Formats: sequence, C-alpha cells, structure tokens
Amino acid sequence: ALALIAPDNHKTHITKAANWLISCQNADGGWGETCRSYHDPSLKGIGTSTPSQTAWALIGLLAAGEATGTFPWDTLEWGINYLLSSQLPNGQWEEAEFTGTGFPCHFYIKYHFYAQYFPLIALSRYRALRAGNGQG
Repeated sequence: ALALIAPDNHKTHITKAANWLISCQNADGGWGETCRSYHDPSLKGIGTSTPSQTAWALIGLLAAGEATGTFPWDTLEWGINYLLSSQLPNGQWEEAEFTGTGFPCHFYIKYHFYAQYFPLIALSRYRALRAGNGQG
C-alpha cells in the first residue's frame, strides 16, 4: 500500500519490509508461515512454502521494487521458479496448509482458490515487469 500511496515518503519502510521478506525466503525458493505464529511470535515468517504465501511475498517485493527502483532479481526469480516448479500439469497448484485467519488463535480458514489466483497474479506481474512495460 505504501508503494502505491506515497512511495517517496516511505522508501525506508518499504525497503525494511522488502528486506524482511527476503530474509524469510525458504530453501526451496518459496515462502510460508504457519498459523501457529499467532500463538508464538517467534514463528513469524517461518513455515512450509505455499503457493499463495509465495505469491504474496512476490507481489510485495515487486511493489517494493517499483517504489524504490531496486529489484532483488535473484530472490524474485527463485520465488518464480518455486511457483513454476510446484504447478501441477493441469495448471493448478495444490496447497494443503491453512493460510487464512478466521479469528487468530481460535480458528483458521482454507480459501481453496488462494492457491490458484494469487500465483497467477504474481506470475503475470513478474512477466509484465520483465517484458519492460513497467506494470510489474
């Protein structure tokens, strides 16, 4: 949101957020966070990679790059490769984890289409950016 509203006024915050996302990237190139992080704050940014959470991280990094003019290309490509390699032959992604919060510490929600449309958004924004049309 800061990248869209007033990027010049918030570059420090945007850069700090992007650096945190980069620090949370998993060894497989994706991102994930367990819902247990609501109970245990030490688990923030830690969890099995999921297509939706990887897409959210990529969308955030792309927005941060547009705001600051600095793109972490290696990190982005690693995340994109996670999405492409985890895509099923039918074009979908499978996501067993619950990634939605119903009411923190009480119940969590599995939005079945999160694993489908957020990766498509991330991939399309990445492709647009790489194609040079500036729409990242």
